[in-house]
Amino acid sequence: MTTETKPAITRFNLPARLLHWSMAVMVIAQFFIGVTMIAALSYYPLLLAIHRPLGIAILVFAIVRLVNRLTHRLPPFLATMGPLERHVASYSEYLLYALLLVQPLIGWAMLSAAQSPVVMVGAIHLPAIAPHNITLYATLRTAHTVAAYLLFATFTAHICAVLFHTVALRDGIIRRMSLWPSRNEPKS
Repeated sequence: MTTETKPAITRFNLPARLLHWSMAVMVIAQFFIGVTMIAALSYYPLLLAIHRPLGIAILVFAIVRLVNRLTHRLPPFLATMGPLERHVASYSEYLLYALLLVQPLIGWAMLSAAQSPVVMVGAIHLPAIAPHNITLYATLRTAHTVAAYLLFATFTAHICAVLFHTVALRDGIIRRMSLWPSRNEPKS
């Protein structure tokens, strides 16, 4: 009787990798759009028309990504990561997921409180998720700004950690999420 052993998982599954990089592009675009909306008021209407549906797209991708994350095995942590670093990596991942889910919901609720529709495409508007209330709007606007700064800081820390592992430790952590095949990886 032969027993087959499954090959060790060394990378995230393809949907996780595609969602990761798609969301990275969307989040970076959203950061630039958000800053430019404030800095260049002449472009505000155009950028707002992009910002709203892009935020909802990020929310949808985050939900799909979370479902994928909860239903698939993850590659193990690298041997170069000690127990403390593994905890920090895990909790920062939880924080990123939470922010990627909460930030668009705060924005949507903020617009609902202002009675400003979230226009997706053409005549497609999302329903309000908060009552019309100017005080609630002001609170949610502040929360949206604070969450944006927190998301930016967490996102930046994530990039710095990956760069540290890739450039300083050279432990191949980037291969876990890469879209390109690894040199030592069997082709499937």
